Amino acid sequence: MKTISLLPADTYIVINKSIISEDDKKNIVSLYEPIIGPIAVALYFTLLRDIHLMEFMSNDYTHHHLMKIMKSSIEIIKLARESLEGVGLLKTYFKEGEVNSYVYELYSPLSPKEFFSSPIFNITLFNNLGKTEYELIKAEFELPKVDLKEYSDVSKELNNIYRSSSNIEPIESRERNSLNIRLDSNIDFDLILSSMPKGLLKENALTKKTKELIEQLAFIYDLDTLKMIELLRTVITDKGTFDKERLRLSARKYYQYNNSGQLPTLVYRTQPQHLISPEGDNTPLGKLLYMFEHTSPYDFLRIKNKGAKPTARDLKLIESLIIDLDLKPAVVNVLIDYVLRKNDNKLKQSYVETIAGQWKRSNIETAKEAMELAKKENNKLIKKDNNKSHKSNVTMEPVWLNKDINKEEMTQEELSELEDLLKDFG
Repeated sequence: MKTISLLPADTYIVINKSIISEDDKKNIVSLYEPIIGPIAVALYFTLLRDIHLMEFMSNDYTHHHLMKIMKSSIEIIKLARESLEGVGLLKTYFKEGEVNSYVYELYSPLSPKEFFSSPIFNITLFNNLGKTEYELIKAEFELPKVDLKEYSDVSKELNNIYRSSSNIEPIESRERNSLNIRLDSNIDFDLILSSMPKGLLKENALTKKTKELIEQLAFIYDLDTLKMIELLRTVITDKGTFDKERLRLSARKYYQYNNSGQLPTLVYRTQPQHLISPEGDNTPLGKLLYMFEHTSPYDFLRIKNKGAKPTARDLKLIESLIIDLDLKPAVVNVLIDYVLRKNDNKLKQSYVETIAGQWKRSNIETAKEAMELAKKENNKLIKKDNNKSHKSNVTMEPVWLNKDINKEEMTQEELSELEDLLKDFG
């Protein structure tokens, strides 16, 4: 996908694709803000404000208008916009021109019932808030149960009360319109169908909704197609369909069984399979890439801490890189290694986020790309600053930063350092 630079002079209009009620606004604050953060929520409400009362579409504005109202940089606004896109609250259209222009479509949030039924939203909210706060918020949306066993339903049906007396064509109007979140799926549905026992499954068992659920469960519980096939075989019903609730439960139990009872959080995930380097490269670079790609950010940071658990602050920072910026796990590992060595073993949030923002804008998705960009930027700094204080810090840089580790230009000390690094992750 082409990289698009967002500029303050770029124009935009906002189109309201939904009926957004006061309850929806409360739901965004209570349910979505813990996931996407306050800046993304502020952007949503600012765009909603741009649509005048009772109107469908806003006037033309520049992004400088957003910068002034939100007191934020254009980079922060773009990241907030992408957060809204990721959770289905916003859809963005772009047109290139002398002045680039955008159309922002606003969508209503999921209802509380839909939100808590979504594996991704429900579990991410739990992980971000913790059990106590999660239970408090969930309790706010639970309806009181009324026992209707001794009552009869005597409600009249529409056609018993009203008669149709018009042939007027219906008009297209706004309605509650939630936008589905999109995932890059690695699930092979053809393989799933061909692997199911013959005669047990209906032809239309894999409905659109079922496929969406399978993709979401695969994402949140880090399941591949073969493991998903195992789980699906256990939840085939007598009617030849898949029991969705049992599938949810089976996926959760499987994950907890293999993770000491813990529910998933993204910092425990490793690099997606399609972004991993080919196996069999036993060069120093190949071994280093393997380490970055097959270690989760949590374990990478724990090993860097000499076996101690990462602090809550560090974990929150790492998780924000994965969720808010959508950096891949191996890229986060390279970033951790780079920052810890360059910044005296400290993960300073502003320093990490500055580098992470640049890597995201550069579409960095693999460990190798991250290492190459880090080297490129570091070489620029060396050319700008050749004073002694800078040279004295070179030894604190990652061993891979200024050397071609596959060539014979590394000193014995550097080779030993690289071997020690790899040994820790062996």
